[in-house]
Amino acid sequence: MRLDRFINERMEDILTEWEGFAQTLLPAASQMSDLALRDHARQILQAIALDIETHQNPQQQIAKSQGLAPDTSAGDSAASIHGALRQASNFSLLQLSAEFRALRATVLRLWLPQVRRMTADVADEMVRFNEAIDQALAESVVTYSARADHMRELFLAILGHDLRAPLSSMSMAGELLIRTAADAGEIGARVKRGARLMGSMVDDLIGYTRTQLGGGMPTVRREADVGEVCRAAMEDAHATHPATRFELEADAALAGQYDPVRLHQLFTNLMVNAAQYGTRGAAVRIEARAHPDAVTVAVTNDGPVIPAASLESIFSPLIQLPGDGDSEERPRTSLGLGLFVAREIAAAHGGSLRVTSSAGTGTTFTAHLPRTPKA
Repeated sequence: MRLDRFINERMEDILTEWEGFAQTLLPAASQMSDLALRDHARQILQAIALDIETHQNPQQQIAKSQGLAPDTSAGDSAASIHGALRQASNFSLLQLSAEFRALRATVLRLWLPQVRRMTADVADEMVRFNEAIDQALAESVVTYSARADHMRELFLAILGHDLRAPLSSMSMAGELLIRTAADAGEIGARVKRGARLMGSMVDDLIGYTRTQLGGGMPTVRREADVGEVCRAAMEDAHATHPATRFELEADAALAGQYDPVRLHQLFTNLMVNAAQYGTRGAAVRIEARAHPDAVTVAVTNDGPVIPAASLESIFSPLIQLPGDGDSEERPRTSLGLGLFVAREIAAAHGGSLRVTSSAGTGTTFTAHLPRTPKA
């Protein structure tokens, strides 16, 4: 059976194996639906089958080997779109390449038993198939890299923008201290708040960088009390948002094997986020509850309801919902790393971070933290 016809007739079998392999590409695949895992795979296979079927002269073969295949300059082929979407779903470049390696192996493994004898035509079909796979991979890598470069540039631009505001505030406070000693307490508070804000940005940036380098969020576990960490985080959050009231309800038995420094970062990010997006004058409520094998910490505000379609995307870097534009705290262009880092810290403890949002109960981020590491 010709390879192009085989691909079209056995499309569903190939797609099932594609999806099964994509499910192993963690952690990105863990949050994706079956439809998202199959993203553009059918169209990629159809394009490969059409390429094998289409006559190709030597000049066209040379052009394809140099990445100059026809109809790919616009960057809107199925493979190119697939590369951009995989980057948006936090797949690594290695995982993207592995998808095409697995696709190549799957098609050949399923097709070769149908070949009765090796002929020049069969060899030519295999060559054409490998050329088409390599072309699709190249198109995916190009758009993946282009999007990654764009995100990196945007990331650096936003970081520079966000650091400018607290630096300006601290510079102005320094000028006032030079000119007069009046209101030194208020000026000192402004300087301290600006320093805390920049410190939290740097902490989030370091945490994000570590996860992007593939090492995960490093943790050093020891016996720690989650209630005490919550109270310390609440003090820092209140220092950043002095106009916000924070209310904590904590059970007594909240000890476990945790990294208190990382948990402090997790809880501070959740509380600062709740204060930033909460209704002005309303309290941010924190509940720390003890369970037999775990501790849960829920942070709730009464701000605008988060649309259901955005409940997962808000954990992605550089994603931020509209906030209070009049706030002098983090601007709307903020890096949006706080929730991403918070979820990574929860995952590093073998736990999870989830969000619910409704008009009646407000927006609640709940961290589930097992008391002991998983074996």
